[in-house]
Amino acid sequence: MQWLLIGYMFLFIDRPFEVWPILGDIHLERIYFLGMIGYWLIFANKTLPLSRVHSALLAFASALLISWSLSRWPGSGQPIVENWLKILAFYALIVTSVRDVQGLRFLVWGFVGSVFLYEVHSLREYLGGRHTYRMGIVRMLGVDDTQGDPNSFGATVLFALPFAILLYQTTTHRLAKFYYVGFSLLTFTCIGLTGSRSSFLGLSIWLMIEVFRSRHRWLALSACIMLAPVGFQLLPESLQTRFETIISPEVGPESARESSEGRLIGLSQGVDLFLDNPFSGCGPGAWRPATHSLIESHNLYGQVIGELGALGALAFLILLLIYFLEIRKIRSAAAWEISDRLSFPKKLAEAVGLSLFLLLLEGNFGHNLYRYNWLWYATFLVIARRCSMVSNVASEFDTGQIPLAENESEIESILE
Repeated sequence: MQWLLIGYMFLFIDRPFEVWPILGDIHLERIYFLGMIGYWLIFANKTLPLSRVHSALLAFASALLISWSLSRWPGSGQPIVENWLKILAFYALIVTSVRDVQGLRFLVWGFVGSVFLYEVHSLREYLGGRHTYRMGIVRMLGVDDTQGDPNSFGATVLFALPFAILLYQTTTHRLAKFYYVGFSLLTFTCIGLTGSRSSFLGLSIWLMIEVFRSRHRWLALSACIMLAPVGFQLLPESLQTRFETIISPEVGPESARESSEGRLIGLSQGVDLFLDNPFSGCGPGAWRPATHSLIESHNLYGQVIGELGALGALAFLILLLIYFLEIRKIRSAAAWEISDRLSFPKKLAEAVGLSLFLLLLEGNFGHNLYRYNWLWYATFLVIARRCSMVSNVASEFDTGQIPLAENESEIESILE
């Protein structure tokens, strides 16, 4: 079952059916998903762990459906609602199928591997001449149509970086460590070639966070100071100018400054939509018809209040609060750690927290409310919490606080 889950991760991220029309004609993703559900129903060893994350996601799903049902533009929101519910169904498949640390590590490995293949595929197409010309520069695209926009593609690969570092830190295989270093360097390259200022800013902030979290922070900081100018000079001059506009807007074209101001306009329009319909907003996916704009909000916070109103904003805040509480619970479980059982769940919770921070940071520059990352990270937290609970009970067995269990199934029966 875990291989099927990872296979769907790859299909959802790389979306080869959008690259080769014949795969789209046969509805490859739909067939695969239905087949995966069939296997889950018949063969998978299923257990639903108790978690308040389930309730938070159901609350957000309810807010989404209510807002959509009250919208004056339900047709615009239908694809978004259907896709979000499909991701929610995938969430259910994961949390009921993955039960232990080994399976959780394999799932994270599959996520990072899927993003790596997506990057390689997209870079190959870029070197073959596939790109877009926007804001006066040549910019790299993702290979797909759904998330292939330079800004969306840059965000996709950025959000996977904390998990690559997690796997690097928790593996002892030298070849695997080289792979994760290569993944990170490839991600730096892809973000540079997209010309996405928001992704470049997120990458810089993430890098500084990792440097100061390191035990060898001063050595790492020195290396960054020496290597950053070299990497920047390797970019084409047009992209160097593009990134310089982050701190000096006057060095770039007028379109670059207008693009930055557009993010603030998105927030302002979101407030206007909220005032027009405070309870449920204009509805998911209804931003363009509601604002008569040619572009989307490019701002998460304007998108939340504008499209989903107070109902959706409250549900989103509750979801974020539950994420925070789950991360805190998993990390605090490490205080009872006697062996290495909790090291991976604890580090995974920290990686999820960092990636959620990047999602919120990038939300200042992009409309990422309906991204799959929110729900996929929820699966990581639910399973990590279960693993930390099993490990704590196992530690009590080991120390004689309660009688020794004969096997892990007996430990799980205690929790259930």
